[in-house]
Amino acid sequence: MLIVVLIFVTTYIIIISEKINRTSIALLGAVLLMIFNIINQEEAINHIDFNTIGLLIGMMIVVNIMKRSGIFTYVAIRAAKIAKGDPWKIIVVFSIITAVFSALLDNVTTILLVVPVTLVITDTLEMNPTPFLIPMVLFANIGGTATLIGDPPNIMIGSAAGLGFTDFLLNLGPVVLVIFIVTILILKYTGSNNFHVDEVKKKKIMAFDEKLAIKDLALLKKSLFVLAMTIVGFMFHQSLGYDSATIALLGASVLLVISQIDPEEVLIEIEWPTIFFFVALFILVGGLQEVGIIDFLASKLLDITNGNLFATTMFVLWGSAIASAFLDNIPFVATMIPLIKSIAVLASLNVTPLWWALALGACLGGNGTLIGASANVIVGGMLEKHGYKLSFAKYMKTGFPIMLVSISISSVYLAVFYF
Repeated sequence: MLIVVLIFVTTYIIIISEKINRTSIALLGAVLLMIFNIINQEEAINHIDFNTIGLLIGMMIVVNIMKRSGIFTYVAIRAAKIAKGDPWKIIVVFSIITAVFSALLDNVTTILLVVPVTLVITDTLEMNPTPFLIPMVLFANIGGTATLIGDPPNIMIGSAAGLGFTDFLLNLGPVVLVIFIVTILILKYTGSNNFHVDEVKKKKIMAFDEKLAIKDLALLKKSLFVLAMTIVGFMFHQSLGYDSATIALLGASVLLVISQIDPEEVLIEIEWPTIFFFVALFILVGGLQEVGIIDFLASKLLDITNGNLFATTMFVLWGSAIASAFLDNIPFVATMIPLIKSIAVLASLNVTPLWWALALGACLGGNGTLIGASANVIVGGMLEKHGYKLSFAKYMKTGFPIMLVSISISSVYLAVFYF
């Protein structure tokens, strides 16, 4: 047991420190479990959640083909023109777009596609892009919380708990909508709408031709059709008896066929390091399960909360939020999933509220700091390349209070509707 703890803790510390590539160190940790005969190769493979892996790969293929059409640039330019070049209105419209795209695709992809266009718009307005991009980060994480496919932690939770796209939308959609509105109001009344741009610069925005952004109209139509059918498939996959990964891979394969794009070109753009990071995490956590550590932690958590479901739910919600603000939420959720399953067995509880608490805490907690979620880190890097520095403290000044408000709203929501 000591060797497992040593490998697991050392691996996580190195992942958090970011001194070594997280996929490399996670794979090494996973293989060491097999080298020390803690689990054999067959057991390691059995611990990999192939539904999560398949869903991630399927959606990555769909997005990688879809982005070739130019749809994301088109929507961003069109939105800026609808806002008539007004900075605060642009922030609001882009926040809505970011939240919706993040819910239907994933938040990291959304940020990678929308931020470059935002930088072009802020350059045209001759403004610092930071006040535009911080809200986009916040709403990427908020929007991604609402659906099964919006954020990797939700994909993992949905697969482990047997919760589908509709389950996430019906249970988390309402509270996410409230958090979205409250966050907009907070940003509006804390000085984020204090912009002044002359009419000449606004006219430059209105002169953009969004139609030029469309690179392949036929591909755009095919991509939107397949995306729409895939989302419909997600809504009915449970009643049809299919796993969510099957639906995602069906959409991906159909789009590959009808787009006639060379699969090698598409597959090479898949985020394989992320996929292997997930594989390694499943094996690492599987090692903890094999030696009984997860059951031990679950029993200790039940001791702390006296087995009370409400107290355990609040503990999971706030603990996940604080942890996800400072740690990578993917390995955290990978550890929490078997722990919650163990609680269900040990205490004979209906742990459904715990799944929603984990999803809300892990996804919304990422808004707390600049390192809380992958989308935050990416935006920080893109700003730096563009000549602007977004410090940890500056982001936290906006992000952490909004995260606390979001989790407070989530606490009330869970207390009212699940107890």
